Amino acid sequence: MTAQKLAAALQGKLIVSCQAPPGDPMRETTTLVRLAQSAVAGGGAAIRANEPAVVAAIVEAVDLPVIGLWKDGDIGVYITPTVRHALAVAEAGAAVVAADATDRPRPDGSTFAELVEAVHAAGALVMADVSTLEEGVEAARLGADFVSTTLSGYVPGTPKQTGPDLALVAALRASIDIPVVAEGRINTPEDAAEALRRGAHSVVVGTAITAPTALTARFVAGIARP
Repeated sequence: MTAQKLAAALQGKLIVSCQAPPGDPMRETTTLVRLAQSAVAGGGAAIRANEPAVVAAIVEAVDLPVIGLWKDGDIGVYITPTVRHALAVAEAGAAVVAADATDRPRPDGSTFAELVEAVHAAGALVMADVSTLEEGVEAARLGADFVSTTLSGYVPGTPKQTGPDLALVAALRASIDIPVVAEGRINTPEDAAEALRRGAHSVVVGTAITAPTALTARFVAGIARP
């Protein structure tokens, strides 16, 4: 699918992130596939998924575009950190490979530009996960097909917020010509709608839909307050 066709299919739509952290009971391929199928049944327009085996299983099970990534570690650049990771995700069938596009060094010394070139050569598109306006502008210049606000608030020096970074969404929309995807701390349907009003092409929601462990903990903490 071309970037233009996929962008048209995702405009104004919801992308559901079907992931689970290490050690979580939900982190099992069949379970994550069922989450993806539930997202399809609910009207989701695409799925975001982690690890090649899970990506491949979801691609096989649902008739929606899959945005794949590969988290390796939990510090520094760990979202699809190398060309090797990116190509494995593309080979698993992802229509789009999501990768960290911050200005931090990649573990193998490669560049985001090299990753973009390799993924495009493999026939897939690239979603640049960024934390700042400057990173998003640079990712677009380097050939990314989509830019996502995924890493705002999770990289040192970026603002800590309880909700989505809507200011970054608006700034990116005003500065680049490729679709801007709002992701990160979108906790309610109202958050998602506001992100679209601020200029997001589409929105990614994960925890608020597909993370029962985190949602349970949130309720437990809430009722424990005096």
